[in-house]
Amino acid sequence: MSTLDLTLQIWRQKNSDSLGNLQTYTLTGISTDMSFLEMLDVLNEKLTKEGKDPVAFDHDCREGICGMCGSVINGIAHGPEKETTLCQLHMRNFRNGDVLVIEPFRSRAFPIKKDLIIDRSAFDRIIQSGGYVSVNTGGAPDGNTLPIPANTAELAMDAAACIGCGACVAACPNGAAMLFTSAKISQLCLLPQGKTERKARALAMVKTMDAEGFGNCSNERECEAVCPKGISIRNIARMNREYIMAAFLEE
Repeated sequence: MSTLDLTLQIWRQKNSDSLGNLQTYTLTGISTDMSFLEMLDVLNEKLTKEGKDPVAFDHDCREGICGMCGSVINGIAHGPEKETTLCQLHMRNFRNGDVLVIEPFRSRAFPIKKDLIIDRSAFDRIIQSGGYVSVNTGGAPDGNTLPIPANTAELAMDAAACIGCGACVAACPNGAAMLFTSAKISQLCLLPQGKTERKARALAMVKTMDAEGFGNCSNERECEAVCPKGISIRNIARMNREYIMAAFLEE
């Protein structure tokens, strides 16, 4: 089993009102089979034994599903591996003696709560502003009741794969949330069940996104490059069309 010796420069910040800074730690004998979060667990065990405050970081499922984990590693959201969450990133992707600079996702709309933990509730408010979908309650309908072209269903499912981790915002030079918002709009507007409220939904979600302080898209494609689920920026184009049509019809 291969092991690594690492130098970690981690952002430490007591709370939202405090000033933070990078603090340096060293780790030896880290297994290359560990995930990145497991490596942080080892660091925290070491700090706890030394009577120091462990590093606060978000995590839950550790299976790339929940979207809670997330940090910028050497300037890349979620680290160097493509379409990988932080919990899925393994230490074999690094080299012995590496210096890893670990910072929280940075955005005006994502205030830092402590160390690597950020407040992503702005995403929740964007989703909430989208309202509801008009469908009949009761038993599950037969799968063939509403004929949907296979390509359309695939596009909707691809958009629905977004886990709301925030990597797109962290990577964007403008701090835009358009990839996230467009994915949530696309997954509904493409399907028959979501078409009834599509105009109101597009207007409300874009308005809320702007009000939360996110920036605008300038087609840098940084968001697409770091998205752990490979969400395409074509969804942004679809969202723009939805918004323009809705705004035009509202006048």
